[in-house]
Amino acid sequence: MNLTDRLTLAGFRAGWALVRRMPERAAYAMFERIADRITARGGKDVQRLRANYAKVRPELDDDELDALVRLGMRSYFRYWCDAFRLEQVAGSDDIDQMLRLAGNGPEAKRILDGGDAVILFLAHLGNWDMCGAWATRNFARVTTVAERLKPEALFQQFVDYRASLGIRILPLTGGAEPYPELVAAVMAGGFVPLLSDRDLTSRGVQVQLCGHPARMAAGPARLALETGAALYPLSVTYEKLPGRAIQRVVADFGPRVTVPAEGTDREKITAMTQQCADALGDTIREHTQDWHMMQRVFVEDLSRADGAAP
Repeated sequence: MNLTDRLTLAGFRAGWALVRRMPERAAYAMFERIADRITARGGKDVQRLRANYAKVRPELDDDELDALVRLGMRSYFRYWCDAFRLEQVAGSDDIDQMLRLAGNGPEAKRILDGGDAVILFLAHLGNWDMCGAWATRNFARVTTVAERLKPEALFQQFVDYRASLGIRILPLTGGAEPYPELVAAVMAGGFVPLLSDRDLTSRGVQVQLCGHPARMAAGPARLALETGAALYPLSVTYEKLPGRAIQRVVADFGPRVTVPAEGTDREKITAMTQQCADALGDTIREHTQDWHMMQRVFVEDLSRADGAAP
């Protein structure tokens, strides 16, 4: 491990140790200040967030867009503060107060209670770790896939942390192909949420997101098509709690995705993914600040990154 990796790992470990011991209000206030400072610097992550927000909220002027980006960075750092402090509440009844189930959540729970699996199509919205920890207590054991972080020791710490919450993590790369393990989890009646609003494999599909062509992962739709399991889009946002610095997570299950009666498997997967993109797009427009997308997801931006467009 080189010096940069050692410093990164040490920083995360120190943050974990410090933040979970701080008073709630002081911890969230500190992360909000950090978010504001990073926003003011306007680095590449901030600029990418701004570019993505500009596409989904074209009606905003520059000042309004800047204000929204500031809120988006605060929401993103709220997620990290939540993550550092989540172990404090995950094993207690407090976590049940930290999440509100909305939409078709009760329908999905009935499917799981009946012994069948549920697959979720998630975006980088809100706090999905909180949802996973809540789901292990109230739904079923969670199995999901995560992008491998660097350094490796940091990735392993996140895997161990999520395992302590009852979440089973399969690495996207650097190990066995995760798809067979996902199939096994589904066939066992598991709960499989997958972050899919960005294509990490180059095997994704093109859909429309908020009126723009975008690349999204095909995995959730493929898994549902091949196993017959229920697939739902899940929107995760924040809402304020009176008198608290911490905010409650809202887990809003969209309509169950329907499988087209005709077409090739690829066409069906694309149509099913489009249903998820439509549901999540509505939330992204309404709760843009909770969409923590700091990577290229729109086809136009991906083409520019490849040098195919100016």
